[in-house]
Amino acid sequence: MSEQDQKGGGHITASMSDREKVEKTADRLRDELLLTLKELDRRRERALDVRYQVRQALEQNRDVLVKAGGVALGLLVVGMGYSWWRQRHREELVWKHRRQALRRAWEHPDRLATRVEERPLGFELGRKLVFIFATTLASAMAKSAVKTLVPAEAGQASEGKKRVGLRINQTPAHA
Repeated sequence: MSEQDQKGGGHITASMSDREKVEKTADRLRDELLLTLKELDRRRERALDVRYQVRQALEQNRDVLVKAGGVALGLLVVGMGYSWWRQRHREELVWKHRRQALRRAWEHPDRLATRVEERPLGFELGRKLVFIFATTLASAMAKSAVKTLVPAEAGQASEGKKRVGLRINQTPAHA
């Protein structure tokens, strides 16, 4: 028995020459390649089709979107209810604020416009010094990061000339 007979396809290709076998194999491979390319093209079109992608996302996440919509609707209803309640009780709230303002004015006549108690001078100076220190530290760290990310060229540092822009754009092209 020959090798082709053992493979189980020898009787179909037995009458063909080697050239015809190669041509048939090449045609089959070409057809498979064309099918693969068509499938890839179809998938590319689907991947870039925004309507299809949105439709797929909506179908896959429909329950999550419904729940999120329900929560948003609930928050809207609660906000409208609170707004309605506040409008109905506005007069009462205005009188409450006036009573609090009169109490503050009676207790501290020197500061009528604020509710915040005055802090000691040392505390305020300390707070401002910490803020200044933090700002200075942050700007120094930003400068250091910029110098690390965009190092100066060796020739520029000695000449004192500085070129503006990214280093990538400043390097000469090499062939």
